[in-house]
Amino acid sequence: MRPLTEEETKIFFEKLTKYIGENIKLLLDRADGAYCFRLHKDRVYYVSDKIMKQASNVARENLVALGTCFGKFTKTRKFRLHITALDFLAPYAQHKIWVKASAEQQFLYGHHVMKSGLGRITENTPKYQGVIVYSMSDLPLGFGVAAKATAECRHADPMHIIAFHQADLGEYIRAEETLL
Repeated sequence: MRPLTEEETKIFFEKLTKYIGENIKLLLDRADGAYCFRLHKDRVYYVSDKIMKQASNVARENLVALGTCFGKFTKTRKFRLHITALDFLAPYAQHKIWVKASAEQQFLYGHHVMKSGLGRITENTPKYQGVIVYSMSDLPLGFGVAAKATAECRHADPMHIIAFHQADLGEYIRAEETLL
């Protein structure tokens, strides 16, 4: 368990900025205490300072996980967000997409969001911007990248992709052995 290097921090914060913008500060300085990001076995964990100090007594080889896993660095040093970060990203999301009830199951199975399943979209969502995908009852289902801007969505064909799938709640079942 160690702090992120300058390069790792830059890559990680660029990825988070795609989804929550400048709200990263709100993740670190919370009312219930100070939080930080730590790297352990190529995975980035979001942990409170209090728990981190207690975990420093555990040997690095014996430590399995610490806090909430936000994602991992690939072998090519790119960062991939995990679905475990959804609960922390959703409250601060700048761009959102709501899917109809008929399209929820398809998204949870790992498919992209199609125009026919689009319920609502945040105004002025640019193309290739990170979005949080919600059900119509405001339950966060996952996240992805907008394939079309808001203006393009209005005139799109029902079978066009509106958002590319990146992670969804179904991954807890489909990929449970790789989440930790």
